[in-house]
Amino acid sequence: MRNNMELGYFYSGRQIARYIPGRITTLKPPRSKLTNPWTIIRSLDSHQWSMFLIGWLSWAWDAFDFFTVSLCLTEIAKDFGKEPSDVSWGITVTLMLRSVGALISGSLSDRYGRKYLMVGNLFLFIVLELASGFCNSLGPFLAVRALYGICMGGLLGPAASTALEDLPYDARGIASGLFQQGYAVGYLLAAVFYRALVPTTPHGWRSLFWFGAGPPILLIAWRLYLPETNHFQVVKAEREARHRSKQSETDGSNKGGALKAFLHEANSAFRENWVLFVYMVILMSGFNSVSHGSQDLYPTFLKDQLGFGDTLTTVTTVVGQLGALLGSTTLGYFSSFTGRRLTMMVACLFGGAIVPAYMLLRTQSLIASVFFEQFFVGGVWGPIFTYQLGNLASSASSTIEATIGERFRLAPNPETGASRYNYGKVIGIFLGAVWAYILLFVFVGPEMTQSERDEEAEAVLEYESLRAQGVSLAEIGAGRVKIEKVDGELRAQHVDDIEDVSGREKATTREDV
Repeated sequence: MRNNMELGYFYSGRQIARYIPGRITTLKPPRSKLTNPWTIIRSLDSHQWSMFLIGWLSWAWDAFDFFTVSLCLTEIAKDFGKEPSDVSWGITVTLMLRSVGALISGSLSDRYGRKYLMVGNLFLFIVLELASGFCNSLGPFLAVRALYGICMGGLLGPAASTALEDLPYDARGIASGLFQQGYAVGYLLAAVFYRALVPTTPHGWRSLFWFGAGPPILLIAWRLYLPETNHFQVVKAEREARHRSKQSETDGSNKGGALKAFLHEANSAFRENWVLFVYMVILMSGFNSVSHGSQDLYPTFLKDQLGFGDTLTTVTTVVGQLGALLGSTTLGYFSSFTGRRLTMMVACLFGGAIVPAYMLLRTQSLIASVFFEQFFVGGVWGPIFTYQLGNLASSASSTIEATIGERFRLAPNPETGASRYNYGKVIGIFLGAVWAYILLFVFVGPEMTQSERDEEAEAVLEYESLRAQGVSLAEIGAGRVKIEKVDGELRAQHVDDIEDVSGREKATTREDV
Protein backbone atom coordinates (compact mmCIF):
# COMPACT_ATOMS: atom_id res chain seq x y z
CA MET A 1 0.00 0.00 0.00
CA ARG A 2 2.85 2.32 0.80
CA ASN A 3 4.31 2.01 -2.72
CA ASN A 4 0.94 2.84 -4.26
CA MET A 5 0.66 5.94 -2.10
CA GLU A 6 4.11 7.05 -3.17
CA LEU A 7 3.02 6.65 -6.79
CA GLY A 8 0.08 8.94 -6.18
CA TYR A 9 -2.69 6.35 -6.47
CA PHE A 10 -4.31 7.40 -3.19
CA TYR A 11 -5.24 11.02 -2.70
CA SER A 12 -6.03 13.28 0.20
CA GLY A 13 -9.15 15.44 0.14
CA ARG A 14 -7.00 18.45 -0.76
CA GLN A 15 -5.43 16.60 -3.71
CA ILE A 16 -8.85 15.55 -4.99
CA ALA A 17 -10.10 19.14 -4.67
CA ARG A 18 -7.23 20.26 -6.90
CA TYR A 19 -7.60 17.35 -9.34
CA ILE A 20 -11.25 17.85 -10.32
CA PRO A 21 -10.94 21.50 -11.50
CA GLY A 22 -7.83 20.44 -13.37
CA ARG A 23 -10.00 18.17 -15.51
CA ILE A 24 -11.38 21.33 -17.14
CA THR A 25 -8.07 23.08 -17.79
CA THR A 26 -6.49 19.91 -19.23
CA LEU A 27 -9.10 19.88 -22.00
CA LYS A 28 -7.16 22.64 -23.72
CA PRO A 29 -6.01 21.45 -27.19
CA PRO A 30 -2.37 20.32 -26.90
CA ARG A 31 -1.20 21.39 -30.35
CA SER A 32 -1.26 24.58 -32.37
CA LYS A 33 -1.46 22.89 -35.78
CA LEU A 34 -2.30 19.60 -37.44
CA THR A 35 0.08 17.43 -39.46
CA ASN A 36 -0.98 17.00 -43.08
CA PRO A 37 -2.51 13.48 -43.30
CA TRP A 38 -1.09 12.99 -46.78
CA THR A 39 2.38 13.60 -45.39
CA ILE A 40 1.72 10.96 -42.74
CA ILE A 41 0.53 8.41 -45.29
CA ARG A 42 3.52 9.01 -47.56
CA SER A 43 5.90 8.37 -44.65
CA LEU A 44 4.99 4.66 -44.51
CA ASP A 45 7.29 2.19 -46.27
CA SER A 46 6.26 -1.10 -47.89
CA HIS A 47 6.93 -3.12 -44.73
CA GLN A 48 4.73 -0.83 -42.63
CA TRP A 49 1.93 -0.89 -45.20
CA SER A 50 2.02 -4.69 -45.43
CA MET A 51 1.96 -5.15 -41.67
CA PHE A 52 -0.84 -2.63 -41.23
CA LEU A 53 -2.99 -4.16 -43.96
CA ILE A 54 -2.67 -7.77 -42.77
CA GLY A 55 -3.50 -6.72 -39.20
CA TRP A 56 -6.40 -4.55 -40.35
CA LEU A 57 -7.88 -7.17 -42.66
CA SER A 58 -7.61 -9.86 -40.00
CA TRP A 59 -9.48 -7.67 -37.52
CA ALA A 60 -12.09 -6.78 -40.16
CA TRP A 61 -12.78 -10.45 -40.85
CA ASP A 62 -12.85 -11.10 -37.11
CA ALA A 63 -15.72 -8.58 -36.97
CA PHE A 64 -17.37 -10.15 -40.03
CA ASP A 65 -17.53 -13.48 -38.23
CA PHE A 66 -18.92 -11.86 -35.07
CA PHE A 67 -21.70 -9.95 -36.81
CA THR A 68 -22.98 -12.97 -38.69
CA VAL A 69 -24.95 -13.80 -35.53
CA SER A 70 -26.29 -10.26 -35.11
CA LEU A 71 -27.52 -10.11 -38.69
CA CYS A 72 -29.03 -13.61 -38.68
CA LEU A 73 -30.54 -13.45 -35.19
CA THR A 74 -34.13 -13.60 -36.47
CA GLU A 75 -33.44 -16.42 -38.93
CA ILE A 76 -31.52 -18.53 -36.40
CA ALA A 77 -34.24 -18.05 -33.77
CA LYS A 78 -36.89 -19.19 -36.24
CA ASP A 79 -34.84 -22.21 -37.32
CA PHE A 80 -34.20 -23.32 -33.73
CA GLY A 81 -37.74 -22.52 -32.56
CA LYS A 82 -36.48 -19.93 -30.03
CA GLU A 83 -36.99 -16.26 -29.22
CA PRO A 84 -34.34 -13.76 -30.43
CA SER A 85 -33.38 -13.13 -26.78
CA ASP A 86 -32.38 -16.82 -26.47
CA VAL A 87 -30.19 -16.72 -29.57
CA SER A 88 -28.66 -13.39 -28.50
CA TRP A 89 -26.75 -15.40 -25.91
CA GLY A 90 -24.59 -16.39 -28.85
CA ILE A 91 -23.45 -12.76 -28.91
CA THR A 92 -23.09 -12.53 -25.14
CA VAL A 93 -20.97 -15.65 -24.63
CA THR A 94 -18.72 -14.57 -27.48
CA LEU A 95 -18.07 -11.20 -25.84
CA MET A 96 -17.67 -12.71 -22.37
CA LEU A 97 -14.99 -15.14 -23.50
CA ARG A 98 -13.12 -12.62 -25.64
CA SER A 99 -11.37 -11.54 -22.45
CA VAL A 100 -10.16 -15.09 -21.84
CA GLY A 101 -8.69 -15.24 -25.32
CA ALA A 102 -7.15 -11.80 -24.93
CA LEU A 103 -5.40 -12.71 -21.66
CA ILE A 104 -4.01 -15.93 -23.09
CA SER A 105 -2.99 -14.43 -26.41
CA GLY A 106 -1.60 -11.25 -24.86
CA SER A 107 0.69 -13.20 -22.56
CA LEU A 108 1.88 -15.55 -25.28
CA SER A 109 2.36 -12.85 -27.92
CA ASP A 110 4.49 -10.74 -25.59
CA ARG A 111 6.57 -13.81 -24.85
CA TYR A 112 6.74 -15.59 -28.21
CA GLY A 113 5.67 -13.08 -30.85
CA ARG A 114 2.60 -12.05 -32.81
CA LYS A 115 2.96 -13.98 -36.05
CA TYR A 116 2.07 -17.57 -35.24
CA LEU A 117 -0.62 -16.63 -32.73
CA MET A 118 -2.36 -14.75 -35.52
CA VAL A 119 -2.03 -17.74 -37.81
CA GLY A 120 -3.36 -20.12 -35.15
CA ASN A 121 -6.38 -17.97 -34.38
CA LEU A 122 -7.22 -17.53 -38.06
CA PHE A 123 -7.09 -21.31 -38.54
CA LEU A 124 -9.48 -21.80 -35.62
CA PHE A 125 -11.80 -19.22 -37.21
CA ILE A 126 -12.12 -21.51 -40.22
CA VAL A 127 -13.02 -24.51 -38.07
CA LEU A 128 -15.50 -22.65 -35.84
CA GLU A 129 -17.27 -20.81 -38.65
CA LEU A 130 -17.84 -24.09 -40.45
CA ALA A 131 -19.05 -25.69 -37.21
CA SER A 132 -21.45 -22.79 -36.52
CA GLY A 133 -23.19 -23.43 -39.83
CA PHE A 134 -23.69 -27.13 -39.06
CA CYS A 135 -25.33 -26.65 -35.64
CA ASN A 136 -28.95 -27.86 -35.50
CA SER A 137 -29.95 -26.67 -32.02
CA LEU A 138 -29.22 -23.80 -29.68
CA GLY A 139 -26.98 -25.66 -27.18
CA PRO A 140 -24.24 -26.70 -29.61
CA PHE A 141 -24.50 -23.33 -31.35
CA LEU A 142 -23.81 -21.47 -28.09
CA ALA A 143 -20.90 -23.80 -27.31
CA VAL A 144 -19.29 -23.15 -30.69
CA ARG A 145 -19.80 -19.38 -30.34
CA ALA A 146 -18.19 -19.51 -26.89
CA LEU A 147 -15.09 -21.10 -28.38
CA TYR A 148 -15.21 -18.56 -31.16
CA GLY A 149 -15.19 -15.78 -28.52
CA ILE A 150 -11.86 -17.06 -27.17
CA CYS A 151 -10.40 -16.96 -30.68
CA MET A 152 -11.89 -13.53 -31.38
CA GLY A 153 -10.23 -12.08 -28.29
CA GLY A 154 -7.05 -13.98 -29.08
CA LEU A 155 -6.73 -12.46 -32.55
CA LEU A 156 -7.24 -8.79 -31.72
CA GLY A 157 -4.03 -8.26 -29.71
CA PRO A 158 -1.63 -9.78 -32.26
CA ALA A 159 -3.52 -8.13 -35.13
CA ALA A 160 -3.37 -4.68 -33.51
CA SER A 161 0.30 -5.08 -32.63
CA THR A 162 1.11 -6.24 -36.15
CA ALA A 163 -0.73 -3.31 -37.68
CA LEU A 164 0.41 -0.48 -35.44
CA GLU A 165 3.63 -1.04 -33.53
CA ASP A 166 6.02 -0.59 -36.48
CA LEU A 167 4.39 2.65 -37.68
CA PRO A 168 6.01 6.10 -37.37
CA TYR A 169 4.81 7.99 -34.30
CA ASP A 170 2.84 10.63 -36.23
CA ALA A 171 0.95 7.91 -38.12
CA ARG A 172 -0.37 6.16 -35.03
CA GLY A 173 -3.23 8.56 -34.31
CA ILE A 174 -4.94 8.29 -37.66
CA ALA A 175 -3.92 4.64 -38.12
CA SER A 176 -5.29 3.52 -34.75
CA GLY A 177 -8.65 5.09 -35.58
CA LEU A 178 -8.64 3.43 -38.99
CA PHE A 179 -7.59 0.10 -37.52
CA GLN A 180 -10.38 0.14 -34.96
CA GLN A 181 -12.90 0.66 -37.73
CA GLY A 182 -11.84 -2.53 -39.38
CA TYR A 183 -14.63 -3.59 -37.02
CA ALA A 184 -17.08 -1.37 -38.91
CA VAL A 185 -15.80 -2.66 -42.24
CA GLY A 186 -16.34 -6.22 -41.04
CA TYR A 187 -19.91 -5.34 -40.08
CA LEU A 188 -20.42 -3.67 -43.46
CA LEU A 189 -19.15 -6.72 -45.35
CA ALA A 190 -21.27 -9.03 -43.21
CA ALA A 191 -24.36 -6.95 -44.07
CA VAL A 192 -23.57 -7.06 -47.80
CA PHE A 193 -22.99 -10.82 -47.87
CA TYR A 194 -26.02 -11.36 -45.65
CA ARG A 195 -28.15 -9.84 -48.39
CA ALA A 196 -26.29 -11.79 -51.07
CA LEU A 197 -26.47 -15.23 -49.40
CA VAL A 198 -29.09 -15.58 -46.67
CA PRO A 199 -32.29 -14.78 -48.62
CA THR A 200 -31.07 -16.30 -51.89
CA THR A 201 -29.51 -19.68 -50.99
CA PRO A 202 -31.24 -22.89 -49.88
CA HIS A 203 -29.21 -23.09 -46.66
CA GLY A 204 -30.07 -19.51 -45.61
CA TRP A 205 -28.16 -18.22 -42.58
CA ARG A 206 -25.82 -21.22 -42.63
CA SER A 207 -24.40 -20.08 -45.97
CA LEU A 208 -23.10 -16.87 -44.41
CA PHE A 209 -21.14 -18.80 -41.77
CA TRP A 210 -19.70 -21.21 -44.32
CA PHE A 211 -18.68 -18.34 -46.58
CA GLY A 212 -16.93 -16.68 -43.62
CA ALA A 213 -14.59 -19.66 -43.34
CA GLY A 214 -12.99 -19.00 -46.75
CA PRO A 215 -11.06 -15.68 -46.63
CA PRO A 216 -8.98 -16.57 -43.52
CA ILE A 217 -7.12 -19.09 -45.70
CA LEU A 218 -5.72 -16.20 -47.78
CA LEU A 219 -4.95 -14.18 -44.64
CA ILE A 220 -2.99 -17.10 -43.17
CA ALA A 221 -0.90 -17.42 -46.34
CA TRP A 222 -0.14 -13.68 -46.35
CA ARG A 223 0.79 -13.59 -42.65
CA LEU A 224 3.12 -16.57 -43.04
CA TYR A 225 4.91 -14.72 -45.84
CA LEU A 226 5.52 -11.60 -43.71
CA PRO A 227 8.12 -11.42 -40.89
CA GLU A 228 7.64 -10.86 -37.18
CA THR A 229 7.19 -7.19 -36.25
CA ASN A 230 10.34 -5.10 -35.84
CA HIS A 231 9.18 -3.93 -32.42
CA PHE A 232 8.89 -7.46 -31.06
CA GLN A 233 12.29 -8.44 -32.45
CA VAL A 234 13.85 -5.51 -30.58
CA VAL A 235 12.03 -6.38 -27.36
CA LYS A 236 13.01 -10.04 -27.71
CA ALA A 237 16.69 -9.16 -28.22
CA GLU A 238 16.56 -6.78 -25.25
CA ARG A 239 15.00 -9.42 -23.00
CA GLU A 240 17.54 -12.06 -24.06
CA ALA A 241 20.45 -9.67 -23.51
CA ARG A 242 19.15 -8.75 -20.06
CA HIS A 243 18.80 -12.44 -19.23
CA ARG A 244 22.38 -13.15 -20.35
CA SER A 245 23.63 -10.22 -18.28
CA LYS A 246 21.89 -11.46 -15.15
CA GLN A 247 23.12 -15.01 -15.74
CA SER A 248 26.71 -13.80 -15.97
CA GLU A 249 26.33 -11.99 -12.65
CA THR A 250 25.00 -15.13 -10.94
CA ASP A 251 27.49 -17.51 -12.65
CA GLY A 252 24.71 -19.15 -14.60
CA SER A 253 22.72 -20.13 -11.51
CA ASN A 254 19.60 -18.31 -12.65
CA LYS A 255 17.88 -21.31 -14.29
CA GLY A 256 14.71 -20.53 -16.22
CA GLY A 257 15.59 -16.88 -15.89
CA ALA A 258 14.15 -15.78 -19.24
CA LEU A 259 10.63 -16.82 -18.27
CA LYS A 260 11.08 -15.47 -14.75
CA ALA A 261 12.28 -12.14 -16.15
CA PHE A 262 9.22 -11.92 -18.38
CA LEU A 263 6.84 -12.74 -15.50
CA HIS A 264 8.65 -10.26 -13.26
CA GLU A 265 8.24 -7.51 -15.87
CA ALA A 266 4.54 -8.29 -16.27
CA ASN A 267 3.97 -8.35 -12.52
CA SER A 268 5.84 -5.07 -12.01
CA ALA A 269 3.89 -3.38 -14.79
CA PHE A 270 0.57 -4.42 -13.24
CA ARG A 271 1.55 -3.38 -9.70
CA GLU A 272 2.72 0.02 -10.86
CA ASN A 273 -0.33 0.69 -13.05
CA TRP A 274 -3.19 -1.21 -11.42
CA VAL A 275 -5.29 1.89 -10.75
CA LEU A 276 -5.06 2.92 -14.40
CA PHE A 277 -5.91 -0.68 -15.32
CA VAL A 278 -9.08 -0.61 -13.20
CA TYR A 279 -10.05 2.79 -14.63
CA MET A 280 -9.65 1.52 -18.18
CA VAL A 281 -11.87 -1.50 -17.49
CA ILE A 282 -14.58 0.82 -16.10
CA LEU A 283 -14.23 3.22 -19.02
CA MET A 284 -14.10 0.56 -21.69
CA SER A 285 -17.25 -1.04 -20.32
CA GLY A 286 -19.03 2.11 -21.47
CA PHE A 287 -17.26 2.20 -24.85
CA ASN A 288 -18.16 -1.41 -25.59
CA SER A 289 -21.72 -0.93 -24.36
CA VAL A 290 -22.33 1.98 -26.72
CA SER A 291 -20.88 0.00 -29.60
CA HIS A 292 -22.66 -3.29 -29.02
CA GLY A 293 -25.77 -1.63 -27.61
CA SER A 294 -26.24 0.42 -30.79
CA GLN A 295 -25.32 -2.33 -33.27
CA ASP A 296 -25.88 -5.92 -32.21
CA LEU A 297 -29.69 -5.90 -31.85
CA TYR A 298 -30.32 -3.13 -34.37
CA PRO A 299 -30.87 -5.42 -37.41
CA THR A 300 -33.48 -7.30 -35.36
CA PHE A 301 -35.13 -3.97 -34.48
CA LEU A 302 -35.22 -3.00 -38.16
CA LYS A 303 -36.63 -6.33 -39.38
CA ASP A 304 -39.01 -7.29 -36.56
CA GLN A 305 -40.26 -3.96 -35.22
CA LEU A 306 -40.08 -1.67 -38.25
CA GLY A 307 -40.75 -4.33 -40.86
CA PHE A 308 -37.75 -3.48 -43.04
CA GLY A 309 -36.99 -6.04 -45.72
CA ASP A 310 -33.63 -7.70 -46.30
CA THR A 311 -32.48 -5.06 -48.79
CA LEU A 312 -33.45 -2.03 -46.70
CA THR A 313 -31.96 -3.60 -43.56
CA THR A 314 -28.71 -4.15 -45.46
CA VAL A 315 -28.64 -0.61 -46.85
CA THR A 316 -29.29 0.89 -43.40
CA THR A 317 -26.56 -1.22 -41.81
CA VAL A 318 -24.03 -0.42 -44.53
CA VAL A 319 -24.71 3.34 -44.31
CA GLY A 320 -24.31 3.20 -40.54
CA GLN A 321 -20.96 1.44 -40.76
CA LEU A 322 -19.72 3.88 -43.39
CA GLY A 323 -20.53 6.57 -40.82
CA ALA A 324 -18.60 4.66 -38.13
CA LEU A 325 -15.59 4.27 -40.43
CA LEU A 326 -15.59 7.97 -41.34
CA GLY A 327 -16.18 9.10 -37.76
CA SER A 328 -13.41 6.99 -36.25
CA THR A 329 -10.83 8.03 -38.84
CA THR A 330 -11.79 11.73 -38.77
CA LEU A 331 -12.04 12.17 -35.01
CA GLY A 332 -9.02 9.93 -34.42
CA TYR A 333 -7.01 12.26 -36.66
CA PHE A 334 -8.31 15.47 -35.08
CA SER A 335 -7.71 14.12 -31.56
CA SER A 336 -3.96 14.63 -32.09
CA PHE A 337 -4.76 18.34 -32.26
CA THR A 338 -7.74 18.79 -29.94
CA GLY A 339 -6.74 16.18 -27.35
CA ARG A 340 -8.26 12.76 -26.83
CA ARG A 341 -10.54 13.51 -23.89
CA LEU A 342 -12.09 16.60 -25.48
CA THR A 343 -12.68 14.74 -28.75
CA MET A 344 -14.40 11.84 -26.99
CA MET A 345 -16.54 14.17 -24.87
CA VAL A 346 -17.77 16.02 -27.95
CA ALA A 347 -18.62 12.67 -29.56
CA CYS A 348 -20.60 11.70 -26.43
CA LEU A 349 -22.66 14.90 -26.53
CA PHE A 350 -23.54 14.61 -30.20
CA GLY A 351 -24.07 10.84 -30.04
CA GLY A 352 -26.47 11.22 -27.12
CA ALA A 353 -28.36 14.03 -28.85
CA ILE A 354 -29.01 11.86 -31.93
CA VAL A 355 -30.41 8.85 -29.98
CA PRO A 356 -34.10 9.96 -30.27
CA ALA A 357 -33.85 10.21 -34.07
CA TYR A 358 -31.95 6.90 -34.11
CA MET A 359 -34.85 5.07 -32.44
CA LEU A 360 -38.09 7.02 -33.06
CA LEU A 361 -38.14 7.48 -36.83
CA ARG A 362 -40.09 4.80 -38.68
CA THR A 363 -39.42 5.52 -42.37
CA GLN A 364 -36.36 5.43 -44.60
CA SER A 365 -35.39 8.85 -43.22
CA LEU A 366 -34.03 6.77 -40.33
CA ILE A 367 -30.99 6.02 -42.50
CA ALA A 368 -29.58 9.55 -42.07
CA SER A 369 -29.79 9.35 -38.27
CA VAL A 370 -28.16 5.89 -38.38
CA PHE A 371 -25.23 7.36 -40.31
CA PHE A 372 -24.64 10.17 -37.81
CA GLU A 373 -25.21 8.04 -34.71
CA GLN A 374 -22.65 5.54 -35.92
CA PHE A 375 -20.35 8.41 -36.94
CA PHE A 376 -20.09 9.36 -33.28
CA VAL A 377 -20.03 5.77 -32.04
CA GLY A 378 -17.02 5.26 -34.29
CA GLY A 379 -15.70 8.71 -33.44
CA VAL A 380 -15.61 8.10 -29.71
CA TRP A 381 -13.47 5.03 -30.42
CA GLY A 382 -11.07 6.86 -32.76
CA PRO A 383 -8.69 8.25 -30.11
CA ILE A 384 -8.52 5.09 -28.00
CA PHE A 385 -7.61 1.46 -28.45
CA THR A 386 -7.67 -0.93 -25.48
CA TYR A 387 -10.77 -2.76 -24.47
CA GLN A 388 -10.96 -6.51 -23.97
CA LEU A 389 -11.98 -6.52 -20.28
CA GLY A 390 -14.45 -3.76 -21.07
CA ASN A 391 -15.97 -6.27 -23.47
CA LEU A 392 -16.45 -8.68 -20.58
CA ALA A 393 -18.29 -6.07 -18.52
CA SER A 394 -20.50 -5.07 -21.47
CA SER A 395 -20.98 -8.54 -22.97
CA ALA A 396 -24.64 -8.85 -21.99
CA SER A 397 -25.71 -5.60 -23.70
CA SER A 398 -27.62 -7.21 -26.57
CA THR A 399 -29.16 -9.91 -24.39
CA ILE A 400 -30.31 -7.32 -21.84
CA GLU A 401 -31.86 -5.24 -24.61
CA ALA A 402 -33.54 -8.25 -26.21
CA THR A 403 -34.86 -9.68 -22.92
CA ILE A 404 -36.26 -6.39 -21.64
CA GLY A 405 -37.55 -5.46 -25.10
CA GLU A 406 -39.62 -8.65 -25.22
CA ARG A 407 -41.56 -7.41 -22.18
CA PHE A 408 -43.01 -4.65 -24.38
CA ARG A 409 -45.21 -6.47 -26.87
CA LEU A 410 -46.50 -4.83 -30.03
CA ALA A 411 -49.30 -5.93 -32.32
CA PRO A 412 -48.34 -9.07 -34.29
CA ASN A 413 -46.99 -8.71 -37.79
CA PRO A 414 -50.08 -8.16 -39.97
CA GLU A 415 -48.69 -10.28 -42.80
CA THR A 416 -47.13 -13.24 -40.98
CA GLY A 417 -48.71 -13.07 -37.53
CA ALA A 418 -45.26 -13.25 -35.92
CA SER A 419 -44.71 -11.69 -32.51
CA ARG A 420 -43.26 -8.18 -32.41
CA TYR A 421 -41.54 -6.38 -29.55
CA ASN A 422 -40.56 -2.79 -28.78
CA TYR A 423 -36.80 -3.24 -28.96
CA GLY A 424 -36.39 0.41 -29.97
CA LYS A 425 -37.54 1.78 -26.61
CA VAL A 426 -34.99 -0.30 -24.71
CA ILE A 427 -32.14 0.41 -27.14
CA GLY A 428 -32.81 4.15 -26.92
CA ILE A 429 -32.87 4.27 -23.09
CA PHE A 430 -29.78 2.06 -22.91
CA LEU A 431 -27.81 4.25 -25.33
CA GLY A 432 -28.76 7.49 -23.56
CA ALA A 433 -27.52 6.11 -20.23
CA VAL A 434 -24.28 4.78 -21.74
CA TRP A 435 -23.42 8.05 -23.52
CA ALA A 436 -23.79 9.89 -20.18
CA TYR A 437 -21.66 7.22 -18.45
CA ILE A 438 -18.81 7.61 -20.96
CA LEU A 439 -18.96 11.40 -20.79
CA LEU A 440 -18.56 11.34 -17.00
CA PHE A 441 -15.65 8.91 -16.87
CA VAL A 442 -13.78 10.49 -19.78
CA PHE A 443 -14.10 13.88 -18.05
CA VAL A 444 -12.69 12.69 -14.70
CA GLY A 445 -9.97 10.50 -16.23
CA PRO A 446 -6.29 11.20 -16.98
CA GLU A 447 -4.68 12.09 -20.29
CA MET A 448 -1.09 12.28 -21.50
CA THR A 449 0.42 15.75 -21.45
CA GLN A 450 1.98 17.17 -24.58
CA SER A 451 5.45 16.85 -23.02
CA GLU A 452 4.80 13.13 -22.46
CA ARG A 453 3.68 12.76 -26.06
CA ASP A 454 6.78 14.60 -27.26
CA GLU A 455 9.00 12.32 -25.16
CA GLU A 456 7.36 9.22 -26.61
CA ALA A 457 7.67 10.62 -30.13
CA GLU A 458 11.36 11.36 -29.54
CA ALA A 459 11.99 7.79 -28.42
CA VAL A 460 10.33 6.44 -31.60
CA LEU A 461 12.27 8.85 -33.80
CA GLU A 462 15.52 7.79 -32.15
CA TYR A 463 14.73 4.16 -32.90
CA GLU A 464 13.91 5.03 -36.54
CA SER A 465 17.18 6.96 -36.78
CA LEU A 466 19.16 3.92 -35.68
CA ARG A 467 17.37 1.77 -38.23
CA ALA A 468 18.20 4.31 -40.93
CA GLN A 469 21.89 4.02 -39.97
CA GLY A 470 21.72 0.28 -40.67
CA VAL A 471 21.72 -0.91 -37.06
CA SER A 472 19.98 -4.30 -36.84
CA LEU A 473 16.97 -4.99 -34.65
CA ALA A 474 18.94 -7.42 -32.49
CA GLU A 475 21.71 -4.85 -32.01
CA ILE A 476 19.25 -2.17 -30.96
CA GLY A 477 17.70 -4.50 -28.38
CA ALA A 478 21.04 -5.66 -27.03
CA GLY A 479 22.37 -2.10 -27.06
CA ARG A 480 19.52 -0.91 -24.87
CA VAL A 481 20.39 -3.43 -22.18
CA LYS A 482 24.09 -2.59 -22.39
CA ILE A 483 23.38 1.07 -21.76
CA GLU A 484 20.74 0.37 -19.14
CA LYS A 485 23.44 -1.27 -17.03
CA VAL A 486 25.06 1.77 -15.36
CA ASP A 487 27.03 1.73 -12.06
CA GLY A 488 25.81 -1.77 -11.25
CA GLU A 489 22.09 -1.08 -11.65
CA LEU A 490 19.48 -0.95 -14.39
CA ARG A 491 18.46 2.54 -15.45
CA ALA A 492 15.86 3.68 -18.00
CA GLN A 493 17.90 4.96 -20.94
CA HIS A 494 17.79 5.03 -24.71
CA VAL A 495 20.55 3.45 -26.80
CA ASP A 496 23.89 5.17 -26.15
CA ASP A 497 26.95 3.38 -27.42
CA ILE A 498 26.04 1.44 -30.54
CA GLU A 499 29.70 1.31 -31.55
CA ASP A 500 30.53 -1.16 -28.79
CA VAL A 501 27.62 -3.37 -29.73
CA SER A 502 27.63 -3.34 -33.53
CA GLY A 503 30.92 -1.87 -34.62
CA ARG A 504 29.05 0.87 -36.49
CA GLU A 505 29.05 4.60 -36.05
CA LYS A 506 28.18 5.78 -32.51
CA ALA A 507 24.65 7.19 -32.18
CA THR A 508 23.57 10.36 -30.41
CA THR A 509 23.51 10.02 -26.62
CA ARG A 510 20.37 10.84 -24.64
CA GLU A 511 19.78 9.63 -21.10
CA ASP A 512 16.47 9.56 -19.23
CA VAL A 513 17.13 8.84 -15.58
